[in-house]
Amino acid sequence: MSISLASIAAVEQVFEQNFADGRELGAEVVVYWRGEEVLRRHLGYRDREKSRIWTADTIVPVYSATKAPASATLLHALESRGLNEKTPVREVWSGFPLAEVRFADMLSHQCGLAALDQASKVWDHATVVAAIENQVPAWRPGSGLGYHPRTFGFLLDESVRRLTGQPLGAWWRREIAAPMNWDFWMGLPESEWSRVASLVPGRAEKSDTEKGFYRDFMTEGTMTRRAFLSPRGLHAVQEMNDPKAWAAGFPAMGGVGSARALAQFYQAAMGCIPSPLTAAVQQALQQRQVQGEDQVLLQTMSYSCGCQLDPIDASGAKLRQTYGPDHAAFGHPGAGGSHAFGDPASGLSFAYVMNQMELSVMPGARSTEMVRALFS
Repeated sequence: MSISLASIAAVEQVFEQNFADGRELGAEVVVYWRGEEVLRRHLGYRDREKSRIWTADTIVPVYSATKAPASATLLHALESRGLNEKTPVREVWSGFPLAEVRFADMLSHQCGLAALDQASKVWDHATVVAAIENQVPAWRPGSGLGYHPRTFGFLLDESVRRLTGQPLGAWWRREIAAPMNWDFWMGLPESEWSRVASLVPGRAEKSDTEKGFYRDFMTEGTMTRRAFLSPRGLHAVQEMNDPKAWAAGFPAMGGVGSARALAQFYQAAMGCIPSPLTAAVQQALQQRQVQGEDQVLLQTMSYSCGCQLDPIDASGAKLRQTYGPDHAAFGHPGAGGSHAFGDPASGLSFAYVMNQMELSVMPGARSTEMVRALFS
C-alpha cells in the first residue's frame, strides 16, 4: 500500500473541521509512512484562556497512551538481562503474588491485579508495591482479563527497577528515547515544563453516567470503579496540570510528549526505522495475546504485550476499526482523546494529542474520523 495525497488531505481536513466545530482547544496530528513524516499539523492554544499558542515544541500529558512506550521499556529491560515476555514474573520480582504469571500475562491485563484492597497512594511507590504483593487476584490468568488502568504502571515500574536498578522512566529516556531524540517523557525534567499544554476537563452529561462503563464507574464497589481508583490519588484532570505529576513519571498514565514522538515510536515498534527496539520486542508489542470480555472496560477487548488491537469476531471480521482496517494494527489510546497506533501492513503510524478532554477512555470521533479518512 502506498499513501495517497488525497488521504493525507482528508485527515488534515477532519483535523481542521474539529476546530471549526468547536471541539478542540489545541491539538497536534502526525502521520508517518515507512520512516517518513507525511503529515504534521498543530492548531489552537495551550491553555483555556487562549493566551499561549500551540506551537511545534508543545508537549502535553497523554494519559494511557503512555502504556505502549512503557511496555516497550519493560520488554527492552527484560531483553537486556537475557529474559523475555515468557519469563515468569517471580524470576524478577520474588514477592509477586502469582507464581504462574508470565510477563506476557502482566502486559496483556490478565493477572487480575487491576484493583487493590490495601490502602495505597500513587505518590508512594513502596506502599503500592506492598499492596500488589498482598492482593488476592480477582481472576487467574487464562480465566479472565480486565484492563489495569493504574496498577499497570506500578507493575511495570517495579519490574524494571528490579531488572535495572532504575525507574522505568529513567531507563526509557537513557536507552530508548534519548538515542532516538524522541520528545516523549515518563518523568519530565523541569527544563521542559514551560512547553506543556494545560488540560481542560470534559463535561459529563447525565445520560453518560446511566449506562455501560460510566454507570459502573460511578457505582460503588464495582470492579470498574475499584480499578480506576487503585491506587488513590491523581484522579482529577486538573491535578495532571501540576508539574509534580509530570515529573513523577507514572508509566500507566504520566507520559508527556508530542504526537510526533508517538508516531515515531510506532514506526520503531513496526521496524520501519532503526531503533533500540529489537525484532523480538516489536513482535511482542504487535502479537495478539488475548481477547475477551474485559471486566473493567465492559466491552470486548484484545491485547498484545502492552498494546491494544481491534477485536475480531468468529468469522475473522473486525468488531470495530479503532486502529484502521487491518487486523495487525496495534496501538493505545489515552483517556480524554489521545490516540496513537501503527499499521504494519501499510507502514503507517498515526498519532493525535490534544488538551481539550472528552469523557471517554477509548478514542472518540475527533480521532477516529481522522483514522477513517487516513484509510479511505
